[in-house]
Amino acid sequence: MIAVADSNQPRDADIRRWRQYLADEQAEAAVYRDLAGRRSGEEREILLALAEAEGRHEEHWRQLLGDRVGSPKKGALRTRILGLLARRFGSVFVLALAQRAEARSPYDGDADATSAMAADERIHEEVVRGLAARGRQRLSGTFRAAVFGVNDGLVSNLALVLGIGATGVPAATILFTGIAGLLAGALSMGAGEYVSVRSQRELLDASTPNPATRSVLSHLDVAANELTLVYRAQGMTAAEAEVHAREVLRTVAIATDALDLSKLTVATEPEIDEHEAIGTGMGAAVSSFCFFASGALLPVLPYLFGMQGIAAIIVAAVLVGLALLATGAVVGLLSGGPPLKRALRQLAIGFGAAGVTYLLGLLFGTSIG
Repeated sequence: MIAVADSNQPRDADIRRWRQYLADEQAEAAVYRDLAGRRSGEEREILLALAEAEGRHEEHWRQLLGDRVGSPKKGALRTRILGLLARRFGSVFVLALAQRAEARSPYDGDADATSAMAADERIHEEVVRGLAARGRQRLSGTFRAAVFGVNDGLVSNLALVLGIGATGVPAATILFTGIAGLLAGALSMGAGEYVSVRSQRELLDASTPNPATRSVLSHLDVAANELTLVYRAQGMTAAEAEVHAREVLRTVAIATDALDLSKLTVATEPEIDEHEAIGTGMGAAVSSFCFFASGALLPVLPYLFGMQGIAAIIVAAVLVGLALLATGAVVGLLSGGPPLKRALRQLAIGFGAAGVTYLLGLLFGTSIG
């Protein structure tokens, strides 16, 4: 008798795919648990809840596999690398990578995954995006100054060194020109960042409601209700301002009876602390100065070590190119974008600017000669 294959039996390819999904879910749950181990409070609870959700997905694949689970498999390489980073660092960069990983979920196009699982992965991406946004907010002020500083240092000093070098002047002249460009640019960037951030914080302070205003709310004329003018000045329509003001005054009356006015506000507080997002003037200045100087140092390193001519120019360009790729990739990781694309964009912009000054230096050197 010829045995007939059971059409309900999964194919070998399906079993392999399910086993890989199972391993990936286990690895992702471990990543979230490792991240939770480096957090506290609400963030820890959210990360543990994500790990629990990945555990539910894991159970789905276990049920499909039944007694075909087999020996444990390793998760995807990127997930294992993410787990290693989570155990060692647990920083916003790891959350940004986790956000990208959630965006690549294959469940949308897989008939063996439930619609709930596919929806979960979409929601997980937004949850991780929110957690990463908190970290981005905490470092965005000094990080912005650092990125601008190192990138400006790399590009401006490379352009300066290549432009002067193309004229054919001695290596010593190029070296001292590069050092002068480093110091001038770093000081200028530091001073500029300090003034910029300080001014922005002062503008925010001027736009922040005066907390002392809360103490007079209980004495307002309810009939006149001038509180509506506050909300109209903030952009509400007259009707919206009237409704909101009456609600605030009703809350005032309740708080006054309870002798507790400490929690009242006369304006809607922003969910994100803009002062924290901007950073401090001194922090931005120091960060900008140091990173500009570190970036501007790379183009002059070959000349510091006695190199000259085309060899020094090539080495300077290679060093700066690697640094531009690195800074572009870091920005890509932090923003949740593709690191390679951001790195290549940074490289193209930097080399484009430096190439123009090099060509001008060649033309200037030829005309002098």
